[in-house]
Amino acid sequence: MSTPLEQLQDRLTYTFRNPALLECAVTHLSYLPEHPEVAESNQRLEFLGDAVLQLVLTETLFQLFPGDREGSLSKRRAALSRGAFLTELALELGLDRCLRLGTSEESTGGRQRPAALEDAMEALFGALYLDSDLTTTRRIILGLYRDLPERLNATVEEQNPKGQLQELVQPQHGNSALRYEVIRIEGEDHARQFEVAVFLHERELGRGRGSSKKTAEEGAARMALATLRQG
Repeated sequence: MSTPLEQLQDRLTYTFRNPALLECAVTHLSYLPEHPEVAESNQRLEFLGDAVLQLVLTETLFQLFPGDREGSLSKRRAALSRGAFLTELALELGLDRCLRLGTSEESTGGRQRPAALEDAMEALFGALYLDSDLTTTRRIILGLYRDLPERLNATVEEQNPKGQLQELVQPQHGNSALRYEVIRIEGEDHARQFEVAVFLHERELGRGRGSSKKTAEEGAARMALATLRQG
């Protein structure tokens, strides 16, 4: 039976020449203290992958929308590279099953944590770039995004993700089946970060983070939508 990393490469239609790059891309910082033989987490690859993704999206949107001005193109790029969107991509790809996490991070839901999935997604793009070239990385990224105009339309439709989620579950589960719960609050008073989980009855569907409970709830709803649509 193939491993999660082998399955991931199958879905990417790419086999890493240097498997250590792929392993690094899925290594969360919390994994290192318990595994001193592992030298590096995915933070540096995340930094590189973010730049690669921005370049690929910028170039593609520039070609797709020749009539758009800079501001409109920037908004489109932001919609396609925001954390919630990358989290959806990570879930579609099955990246959550590949993460290497510390025991505490694993036990507190880190495998479904948006920040961990977003970081790993960007790190994966960085690893692909280092293992191959920009042309190959562009092909894989655009393959994951599929139809960009369709993806952009979906982001517009989900500007009210809580309403979308309610509409999705209501016919089968009723009006009061969803519950949003604050899991943690971090930071000083002037820079609060909320993490919220959404539950369908007792089943956790997703988590979101944000500077307000509303933003975090919307992020959780987006992840829940991706989870339910994934089946």
